[in-house]
Amino acid sequence: MNSLSYSLPPDLGAALHTALQDWQQNDKTSRLWARDASLWTGSDEADWLGWLTIAQHSLDHLDEVQAFVRELNASGIRQVVLLGMGGSSMAPEVLRDTFGHQGGHAELLVLDSTDPGQISTVEAVLDLEHTAFVVASKSGSTLEPNILMAWFYQRMVETVGAEQAAAHFIAITDPGSSLEQEAGKDGFRHIFHGVPEIGGRFSALSNFGVVPAALIGIDCRRLLETTLEMVAACADSTDAAENPGVLLGCLLGVAANNGHDKLTLIASPGVASMGAWLEQLIAESTGKQGKGVLPLDGEPTGSPDVYGDDRVFVYLRMDDAADAGQDHAVEQLEQAGQPVIRINLTDVYTLGQELFRWEIATAVIGSLIDVNPFDQPDVEASKIETRKLMGAFEAGDDLPGEVPLAGDGQLVLYADARNAAELGDLCGEAATVADYLRAHLGRIKAGDYVAFLAYIERNEAHTQVIQAMREQLRDSVKVATCLGFGPRFLHSTGQYYKGGPNNGVFLQLSCDAVHELPVPFERYSFAMAEAAQGRGDFEVLAERGRRGLRIHLGRDVAAGLQRLAQLLA
Repeated sequence: MNSLSYSLPPDLGAALHTALQDWQQNDKTSRLWARDASLWTGSDEADWLGWLTIAQHSLDHLDEVQAFVRELNASGIRQVVLLGMGGSSMAPEVLRDTFGHQGGHAELLVLDSTDPGQISTVEAVLDLEHTAFVVASKSGSTLEPNILMAWFYQRMVETVGAEQAAAHFIAITDPGSSLEQEAGKDGFRHIFHGVPEIGGRFSALSNFGVVPAALIGIDCRRLLETTLEMVAACADSTDAAENPGVLLGCLLGVAANNGHDKLTLIASPGVASMGAWLEQLIAESTGKQGKGVLPLDGEPTGSPDVYGDDRVFVYLRMDDAADAGQDHAVEQLEQAGQPVIRINLTDVYTLGQELFRWEIATAVIGSLIDVNPFDQPDVEASKIETRKLMGAFEAGDDLPGEVPLAGDGQLVLYADARNAAELGDLCGEAATVADYLRAHLGRIKAGDYVAFLAYIERNEAHTQVIQAMREQLRDSVKVATCLGFGPRFLHSTGQYYKGGPNNGVFLQLSCDAVHELPVPFERYSFAMAEAAQGRGDFEVLAERGRRGLRIHLGRDVAAGLQRLAQLLA
């Protein structure tokens, strides 16, 4: 089974001992398994703990999934595109990236974006006659998978005809959802059910993760049986200090309560995509009521002197994919006195153990910082603002006009009234783009974090440029940095940014669409949907009193990013 070890400074070590004693003496592990809501806030937590037993449930019902996979393979399907958002897309992406393409099975592509460029990039590599689409949505009402489904259903009708199109679609959704009703009416090839007592971000070991895993040839029986070893180790009969999930949760919860609330993830290349899944699990679960643990995925690893004293490091190391440079960097962090947690994965099939361990740990963190880890109130706030703006499109109107702060022919800057006034006071009259950027970043203080919120296509080239900017800011200002691509981050760190501590400095990136794809049967396009999501996100950040600046990159995103990088340099 996967192992865990840690190195803590003395004050955190003492606090951990106290927390584990409390957990043991007050029988809190048993209360967790008994679904005792008083372990958290005493609200509806008991209704959302179906994930505790889902690994065994999925194993018991695996024959249905495997029979379907055999039938799909025999039909000539060679590509599967998963249309989802949040937990419904993150877990399949982790499984695909970790296990890779298995011979004799379909290739899996994951699409969780309204960016028209990204949609076009995916569509360009599809052989639609041999492609199946998995529409994954627990509620069935999530905007992104619904409009993506509409787009690709239309494309499939154009390719194979109206009578055959539905045979290329599969639904994963909760019983009774609007998606189940639509899939049944249209005659989808198959409908797999989720468990209503499991929230999306805790659904990795349910059909939302198992079905895509089986479709790409992962041995799900082996995966789930290996996972059950961790489930047993986290059982209510295990001493708190020996319970892998409770121990990790107490480590991170105690760290957060003592100022180390920036969870910095370092991962072996073979399990690097775990970071995005952990972001949506931890940030969306804990970032509320001005509290939380902020997971930092993909921040380049640096020397000890570029970090502040607000970090806790977790090293996810896989034996057969370890990186000597990462090993050395982690050793340096330990020697410098930073809190470091090491988790060692023995092989890819122990990945499910980590999915379960981290779910237990997240529930424990929620208890220690006194929040409900199973709701997401500020994600809903962004959805409400987006729906208001989408309503304008449906009525034939445009987005409300904005007055730019400054522009230079390539970049145009925008801010809400409060941020505009604060930045104006710092810059004075006739300020340039560079002046406003300098003033905005000048508001960064010790203990803050900087987040790039990119409503642009998520690809390697764009990511590389923003990653370099992250590293530069981290090294020069010594604060934590984040990167999220919209709209997918709205369902993960978006909760933390709005509901967590008010110590974020935000750089939202937007652009003009090169590809204009109309959403079937609607009066708006994907570009308009993405713009509404970005504007809605920015408005809620402003409403929460966050320090935000929107940087519009224009039509040439690559040139806009390079210009921004030059200015930051």
